[in-house]
Amino acid sequence: MYNNAQGTARSTSASKLTAESQLRYCTRNALMTAAEIYNSVTNGGASDFAEVAAILDRHGPWCLIGGLAVNCYVEPVYTMDADMIVITENLAVIRKELVSAGFSISEFPHSMNAKKMKSKLNLQFTTDLRYQNFVRRAERRDVLGISVPVADLKNVVQGKIWAWSDRERRLSKRKKDELDLIRIGEVYPELHELLPKEIAEQLK
Repeated sequence: MYNNAQGTARSTSASKLTAESQLRYCTRNALMTAAEIYNSVTNGGASDFAEVAAILDRHGPWCLIGGLAVNCYVEPVYTMDADMIVITENLAVIRKELVSAGFSISEFPHSMNAKKMKSKLNLQFTTDLRYQNFVRRAERRDVLGISVPVADLKNVVQGKIWAWSDRERRLSKRKKDELDLIRIGEVYPELHELLPKEIAEQLK
C-alpha cells in the first residue's frame, strides 16, 4: 500500500533536490562571463567573434553595427548575427585572412558572410556604401569580453532603418529590425524624431 507520508517525504526531497540543482545552475551561470555563456549557446561564437575582431583590427578601420551594436546601448537580447562595416578597399585582404583562419565565405549583392563549420554565429560584412562613414564616429566598447569599435547610436538607428525599409529582406528579419528600433526608442525618447512614423507611433 502506498504510504502518503512516504510519498510526501519523497516529493519534498525531490523538490529540494530540484531547487538545489537550480541554485547550482544559477550560481554556475552567475560566475560565467558573457563570452562564456555566448560560447556555450553558439558553439564557440564568442571565440569566433574575437578571432575576427583581431583580423579586422589589423586591417581597420571597422565597426560593429546591427543587433550586437544595439545591445551596447539597451538591455541586450540574444542574437546569432554579428554585422560589421569595413573599409571596402580592405575587404579582399580580410577575406583572405578569414579563409586562412578556417571561415567559409558566402558572397551576396550587398554583403560578404563568414562562418565556421560548427559555429552558430553568422558574421556579415555589409558592402553597402551608405554605411562606410559609420566607421568615422565609432567608439570602442566591450562586446563579449573584448574591446571593439561600435557604431555611434544614431548611426546604429540609421542602419536599422535602412534594413527595416528593405522590402526584399525576409519579414522575420524586418520584424527584428523593428523590435530593435522600438527597444532603442523606449530608452532614448529623444530619438523618436529619427524613427519611421510607423514605428514612432507605437511608442506613444
